[in-house]
Amino acid sequence: MKDNKIIAAVDIGSSKITTLIARVGVNESSGDKSISIAGVSSSESRGVRKGQIVDIEEAVETVVASVESAERMAGYNLSSAYISVGGAHIASMNSHGVVAISSPDSEINNADIDRVIDAAKAVSIPTSREVIHVIPREYTVDGEGGVKDPVGMTGVRLEVETHLVSASSPAIRNLVKTVNEVGVEVEELVFSGLAASEAVLTNTEKELGCVLVDIGGGTTSVAVFIEGALSYSTEIPIGAKNVTNDLAIGLRVSLETAEKIKLALSQKLKSLKSKEEEDYIDIATFGADESKKVSKKTLIEGIIRPRLNEIFTMVKLDLAKAEMVTKIPSGVVITGGGALTIGVVDSAKRMMSLPARIGEPKGVGGLIDDIMNPAYSTSIGLVLWGSKNIESGGISSLTKKLRFPTKGVFKKFIETVRNLLP
Repeated sequence: MKDNKIIAAVDIGSSKITTLIARVGVNESSGDKSISIAGVSSSESRGVRKGQIVDIEEAVETVVASVESAERMAGYNLSSAYISVGGAHIASMNSHGVVAISSPDSEINNADIDRVIDAAKAVSIPTSREVIHVIPREYTVDGEGGVKDPVGMTGVRLEVETHLVSASSPAIRNLVKTVNEVGVEVEELVFSGLAASEAVLTNTEKELGCVLVDIGGGTTSVAVFIEGALSYSTEIPIGAKNVTNDLAIGLRVSLETAEKIKLALSQKLKSLKSKEEEDYIDIATFGADESKKVSKKTLIEGIIRPRLNEIFTMVKLDLAKAEMVTKIPSGVVITGGGALTIGVVDSAKRMMSLPARIGEPKGVGGLIDDIMNPAYSTSIGLVLWGSKNIESGGISSLTKKLRFPTKGVFKKFIETVRNLLP
């Protein structure tokens, strides 16, 4: 085995900020990679709403807490990381590129691939947007389509169909600034739906055609795969927090109590003794001010299900608009923290008329006891995405330098001292 390389991933979400540090080992003889999680930390998100930074100082402090906790656990000090990007500002489009083969013997090489992808990238987008991904879907060599890797083939004309994912420039700049103030460089920004797909989808599902629905706290990421390639992606500005809000309003309790009730309904309670306890819950046991027994059926069918139905209806409408509904026979794979909500699979099947399953992350080892559930799919997917770049050197490096946790906190300290001076 080669020396372990280190990859870091920071998933900045609306409900939590997760940092993972992983060791990647490569077997020299077989080329197989082994990924072992060495550090994990997750802290409640602040300064982030619906996937976008709304308060840089609060976000910086939360990211610092998460990164430093993971660093202590792993015993490494990080200088760079892969960062997830989400929010309603994410948009996508498909683009076509054409070039002539430059080699005298008409053999296609990597330079031709780069040129044709650059040609496909040359599309007109607003100045307020940035392209964060250019993903080749298929190549065409001299009119023959369906080519996955044309390097080494002979031809005179090379075409490519690509999928472009773009994001709002101000949102990207705020995200990068937040991470940089923590003292960490951005290795690469990865669309959260694409990252989650790395961890939960099988190659068969991608080939046959499927849709990944990543239900986060404030937003839902949608990624459609057809013939093994990402073909459509979008974000919906509704997430699992909306279910919590509905419970809080319906029961007239705090958001914290509503979240506890939602989690309790979604888990099988092992200490149930009677039929009444099976059918009813007392909201006082979850922190409510007054004792009140509420029917579980009322909560699930009257409050939770309508919101889940709304999410999947919006997903279906988006897919119908993009003419994708008939191209995804493998169905719906649901992941993200919202995938743990009770009745989510039934809602997906009913509203989208497709088979559905919960997607759990896989592909990593090490300290995984607390993270092998759908809530951490994007974080684990970021690590897997980064491991693909191991040969090209796109790996987070280590630094032994002293790192100030945040310029924002340091700036605050300076301002306080100035105010105290006469």
